[in-house]
Amino acid sequence: MVERQARAHEYHLVDPSPWPAVGAFAALVIAAGGILLMHGIADWPFYLGVLLVLFSMFGWWRDVIREAEFEGHHTPIVQLGMRYGMALFIASEVMFFVAFFWAFFDASLFPGGAGSEEMIGRAAYTGGVWPPTHIEAFNAFEIPFVNTLILLTSGTTVTWAHHEIRDGDRARAIFALWLTILLGISFTALQAYEYVHAPFDFTGGIYGSTFFMATGFHGFHVIIGTCFLSVCLWRLYQGHFRPDHHFGFEAAAWYWHFVDVVWLFLFSSVYWWGGG
Repeated sequence: MVERQARAHEYHLVDPSPWPAVGAFAALVIAAGGILLMHGIADWPFYLGVLLVLFSMFGWWRDVIREAEFEGHHTPIVQLGMRYGMALFIASEVMFFVAFFWAFFDASLFPGGAGSEEMIGRAAYTGGVWPPTHIEAFNAFEIPFVNTLILLTSGTTVTWAHHEIRDGDRARAIFALWLTILLGISFTALQAYEYVHAPFDFTGGIYGSTFFMATGFHGFHVIIGTCFLSVCLWRLYQGHFRPDHHFGFEAAAWYWHFVDVVWLFLFSSVYWWGGG
């Protein structure tokens, strides 16, 4: 085990880092590249942006791991601040999804329009009913139900991994985390299959746009969570997590549980109730 440097105080004064600027530039490139890709102008800027995002993720996480494991910066009081930060980040993600649910329920509860919306003819696009008359919605108890079972199971396995870390059993924690990651990959694969065989598309009206925005961004969050857990798996193999020092894993587990809860709302409202 690497000896950690003694700290003169309990607080972490962060050293100057290039990664916020690199990450912001990567986000700009991937956003501009996405626009060019969707308009059929060029695809290489988007893939360059993806590579830059991955590069900034690798560099930033490397530095955070070094601060935590080799420089002794993550003292109990610093970890407390990180817990508050992660909680606030998840709260901001909740509000992100609130916007999509708001759009979905506004359209589904008032398919014929309400107030001034009647003037723009929403009923012309929905037929005054939900799902719209021209839409063949997914059966909620086929792939969506299987994906629900997958995510609920993954929530159990990630909790199992957390308990094993707290008990000091690294081998069992690694096994449980492998199961969680494989379940996350399975969810993504099934959702990709569902999208490929969808009988409607994003540009097919208000149903398609609200469906793909809500479920697509959730799927993106599943991919992010899978990457998060994969880094934690590598760190488990490296022996970074101990019963009294494993906030990096806790943050990933919190994020994964948030993804699970969002999916339960999506399944019950968009697929089951909203699918007619």
